[in-house]
Amino acid sequence: MQNTSYSNALINETSPYLRQHAHNPVEWYPWGAEALAKAQRENKPILLSIGYSACHWCHVMAHESFEDVDTAQVMNRLFINIKVDREERPDLDKIYQTAHHLLAQRGGGWPLTMLLAPSDQVPFFGGTYFPVEPRYGLPGFKDLLQRVAAFYHNNSDEVQQQNISLLNAMQRIAPVTNAAKASINAVPLDVARRQLEQSFDPQHGGFGGAPKFPHPTHIERLLRHGAATFQPDTQSHDDKALSMACFTLTKMAQGGLYDQLGGGFCRYSVDEVWMIPHFEKMLYDNGPLLVLYSEAWLVTRDPLFRRIAAETAAWVMREMQSPQGGYYATLDADSEGHEGKFYAWSCEEVRTLLSDEEYRVVARRFGLDQPANFEGAWHLHVHADVSTLMAEFSLTELQINTLLEGARKKLFQAREARVHPGRDEKMLTAWNGLMIKGMAAAGRHLHRAEYVDSAQRALDFVHGNLWKDGRLLANYKDGRATLPAYLDDYVFLIDGILELLQARWREGDLAFAIELADAVLAHFEDVGQDQAGEGGFYFTADDHERLMIRLKTWGDDALPSGNGVAAYVLGRLGHLLGDHRYLDAAARTLHAAWPAVKELPYAHNAMLLALEEYLNPPEVIILRGQSPTLKEWHSLCTEKYAPRRITLAIPEGASDLPGVLAQREGAHEAVAYVCNGLACSAPVVTREALQQLLGVQ
Repeated sequence: MQNTSYSNALINETSPYLRQHAHNPVEWYPWGAEALAKAQRENKPILLSIGYSACHWCHVMAHESFEDVDTAQVMNRLFINIKVDREERPDLDKIYQTAHHLLAQRGGGWPLTMLLAPSDQVPFFGGTYFPVEPRYGLPGFKDLLQRVAAFYHNNSDEVQQQNISLLNAMQRIAPVTNAAKASINAVPLDVARRQLEQSFDPQHGGFGGAPKFPHPTHIERLLRHGAATFQPDTQSHDDKALSMACFTLTKMAQGGLYDQLGGGFCRYSVDEVWMIPHFEKMLYDNGPLLVLYSEAWLVTRDPLFRRIAAETAAWVMREMQSPQGGYYATLDADSEGHEGKFYAWSCEEVRTLLSDEEYRVVARRFGLDQPANFEGAWHLHVHADVSTLMAEFSLTELQINTLLEGARKKLFQAREARVHPGRDEKMLTAWNGLMIKGMAAAGRHLHRAEYVDSAQRALDFVHGNLWKDGRLLANYKDGRATLPAYLDDYVFLIDGILELLQARWREGDLAFAIELADAVLAHFEDVGQDQAGEGGFYFTADDHERLMIRLKTWGDDALPSGNGVAAYVLGRLGHLLGDHRYLDAAARTLHAAWPAVKELPYAHNAMLLALEEYLNPPEVIILRGQSPTLKEWHSLCTEKYAPRRITLAIPEGASDLPGVLAQREGAHEAVAYVCNGLACSAPVVTREALQQLLGVQ
């Protein structure tokens, strides 16, 4: 328990993560002019600690070190201590994670602990979690700090030379040479497909070993590749790509990574079989996964995928959507001071809640008849499939599913009475964009209007609270939006709006997407002082706070690449509106990213989406007309998985349409305008002609 007699400069912050440390004996500061000036004035190195509220090891380091008076005294004497919420300041996190990778020659993570020179905030030492006492092969934190501080003051010339080398290395991260002359081709699409198969786990699904992450962009690439290789004459496609994607989605849904009672996915699995997760639930994982499960339902018609999408959407609306409409950021891994306690069960507790018949089926289904799998208790995962249960208990599929559904409801209701994990109730624009897309896609594919309603409420919240004077803000908490938005905020939101427009046309939404796109071109694109820059987009705007470096990166990490999503949505907007400004910016981005994409294609899946639609422009279908015919035609265009298709059903009375949409007039009960790239067919005015054009019955 923290001693609230202490109070530091974090007390007035809105970030729940920063406020968690407001009563540490450490003299924490938020990142800002006051702390940076103090470090320079006192010639003290900066101890920068980056984490987030749902991070288990962040909590551990806080309890061990930041709440410890002796450790705090060392920190306060030797350093200016700055605490950063990586979810609010991804600009700082990207810079210092990159620096850590270069300094340590290994990946980073959270908590991130970096020691910076006070003059220019360049790091000279870094790590992640450090224990309070030496263990796990790591030095004790307090002793480490004293040694590093002494080294900094006694070896200033050496530190300065290392910092110059580090800055030079960071400047070379994304080299671009003659980018405009690069010959763009489809080779990386096929190479990425092979690379994903090489890292695919054929036994348990997913990619690589433990710890195992969902990697939604990998799964999306395989689904898209399967669709792109479809041959109409033979009705064949890349079955292996589709099977890898769907097998992974199945295994994740059956594992403990998925909340078998309440819906939604945890951040990652600590094992290779998806059984025991790191229990935090992040909005940014679940948005893309919602898209994937609803798309997998279209591809396979497997009811598992439909159920998982529906349960996850229900969790989002129940637990992650604020009364104002925006989506909250995360659920904590811990409750009552223990990771995963909210999700774990004893057999005795389950037995008392269920009938004997329910318990027998549930015990076999979720592994309660096996040894305890989580700290002496059971975390639910699918141990036996329905066909096995049917055979063992001589019951029909309907009977098994009825018993399971009834039991799950009872267990869920009992779990609701427990102390819930903490919820970080800040709302982040980028993550809201991802979930707006997820809910809109699930609503469209599963024909669930309430999901589309949810996405619209979130968009209205962002538009009303985070769009000021033609610019976005990145965060909102307790009535305050304080930080300028990043590239991801703009382009993820555009992507969400484009998906939402496909689910349901609404006046004003496309105009908002265009305003966002214009702001991206004006403030983020690398155009150079002579308007002849290298192309692509910086993570921060041209009027952002000056940091040690202005990064422009191409690869995916926990989130899809902002540059990849920018090229993708600008290409789509360009084709939708007939606006070459957007098409040219997308092309410049692809050319700038081309050396990195060629070198390691499967690490650039978001960029590969843009590449795919650059080489094979999307099919744009604009429907005009009156309900109910317009609705029927819209369903006809969206009933099959067609990831390269953009379908907008615009009612007869819509006005002030931008670009070439103004020419798409509704002269009949319904009319379809179908374009592939720059080639358009004659307007289609009968259902039969539209069916023939789409190749559907």
